[in-house]
Amino acid sequence: MFNVLGEVNWVAVPVAFIVFVVLGGVWFAFLFSGSYNVSLGREASAKPVTSPLFFAGPPLTSLVITLTSAFLIAVLKIDSLADALVFGLVTGVGYLMANTVNIAINPNFPRPLQYALISGGYNLVGSLLVSAVLVAI
Repeated sequence: MFNVLGEVNWVAVPVAFIVFVVLGGVWFAFLFSGSYNVSLGREASAKPVTSPLFFAGPPLTSLVITLTSAFLIAVLKIDSLADALVFGLVTGVGYLMANTVNIAINPNFPRPLQYALISGGYNLVGSLLVSAVLVAI
């Protein structure tokens, strides 16, 4: 079951990864920047404090999610767009959004539901896009 590395669509993996990273930039820098800041208890117009982790962390986690999805899609032999979208929905809601909500209910988040909707929504859309790209290419 787990001898599928040769069946992973290695051409689609970097494309899906790039799509996921670009989505994150657009999502958090343009679409929901103010709302995201408010969910964290900051002024809507606040600029993020940048660090190497700020720039490296999201792409690295996006790579892990993309590789994991590619591996699971190969194991499950998902080859249609419809099945890929179901997979993206199940993993997006069942793992990524659920985990985001679990993180957000920490008492350090001043607006946990707002944070969960914004970050969880990003993870759901990202999971759907990554899954679609992995089978479409």
